Amino acid sequence: MARALAAKPKLLLLDEIAGGLTEAECSTLIDTIKAVQKSGTTILWIEHVVHALLAVVDKIIVIDFGRKVAEGEPNAIMASAEVKEIYLGIDPDV
Repeated sequence: MARALAAKPKLLLLDEIAGGLTEAECSTLIDTIKAVQKSGTTILWIEHVVHALLAVVDKIIVIDFGRKVAEGEPNAIMASAEVKEIYLGIDPDV
């Protein structure tokens, strides 16, 4: 990420950057990404560490096997029964 930021990009692409981090490291990453975002850089972030995404993003797009399942405001997306079933394994009928 540091190497990419050195080029002062207008768009920063991040792919699973929070994977394997400790909670403290993840917190530092979130602060860093917020600062990058605040500086005017647009960020496209693919991530499975959902709490990190929710701390930063304005919009979430959920994709399941190449199909867009949901798009919108993070809290609304996380409340979606389909998203819960796909990503959290929560059966909406139970």
